[in-house]
Amino acid sequence: MTGRTAVVLFNLGGPDSLAAVRPFLQNLFNDPAIIRLPNPLRALVAWLIAKRRAETSREMYRKLGGRSPLLGETEAQARALEAALGEGVRVFIAMRYWRPQAAAAARAVKQFAPDRVVLLPLYPQFSTTTTASSLADWQRAAHHAGLAVPTSAVCCYPMQADWAAAQATRIRDAINQLDAKPRVLFSAHGLPQKIVDAGDPYQWQVEQGAKAIAAHLVPDSFEAVVCYQSRVGPLQWIGPETADEIRRAGRDRVPVIVLPIAFVSEHSETLVELDLDYAEIARQCGVPRYIRVPTLTAEQGFIAGLAALVRQAVAGNAPLGCDGGGRLCPAGFAGCPNR
Repeated sequence: MTGRTAVVLFNLGGPDSLAAVRPFLQNLFNDPAIIRLPNPLRALVAWLIAKRRAETSREMYRKLGGRSPLLGETEAQARALEAALGEGVRVFIAMRYWRPQAAAAARAVKQFAPDRVVLLPLYPQFSTTTTASSLADWQRAAHHAGLAVPTSAVCCYPMQADWAAAQATRIRDAINQLDAKPRVLFSAHGLPQKIVDAGDPYQWQVEQGAKAIAAHLVPDSFEAVVCYQSRVGPLQWIGPETADEIRRAGRDRVPVIVLPIAFVSEHSETLVELDLDYAEIARQCGVPRYIRVPTLTAEQGFIAGLAALVRQAVAGNAPLGCDGGGRLCPAGFAGCPNR
């Protein structure tokens, strides 16, 4: 690539101290992509939810040493991606709900004075609640920073070849530790059913990604199940739930391998929910072996895949594209950004 390129990695963010837990939660639930109510009602609801959930969340982060590891994980990915892309490229981080947020990232990018910007979410699957929210946040931040350079966004890469191969390698390593045929749970963060019914392509993309990973493995060596974790609130959520699938595996007395298919970095939902809470469910339910596959973080193949997405975005020079270029989602997904 010629010239100066700024790559901006999007991620969720996480509190960097116990004192930051409540304002982090308030930022999260005040996002109109998460709580779909008008202001000031949304702000009030966000304040109430954050107040109610703050102490429970603080206890979770105490188990992680008092802070989220997500920023450190993302920084490692940024530095590895810089090395893979070479001279003239600098990688920045824009977290959605905690520091460093898009406003700070946009100012830093402007100071770098790039010839082009590539926006790259660390969410392989597109959702209106994650990538779309981060893209809108970036547009506001770039406008306020006076950053006006050609910009391309990668919307999703749920079946990207390097990502899928790297995930399959980790599952294969886990299968090789077992004497019996396991059940592989492709566990993703859940969504309310009404968001999917409104045309959000996330669930479809998760399912396609699971198929792409499974295609790298010996078909008869495992049983695959796509499931969803982190359900909160009274709404109906997409399923099946990961916890229920672990209980079913216990009844069937089969070993379980859990792959966090929607996460590429370690954070509270992997290190606490999967490693502690769900592992305890597995123990109580008699699952003979419970293995949680690590996230990819800065794994060489995954970083090579991200670098390929950046090069593709620069070569294509389009405002928005997915892995492979054009629209990925079938017709009928109104939430797909590639219309």
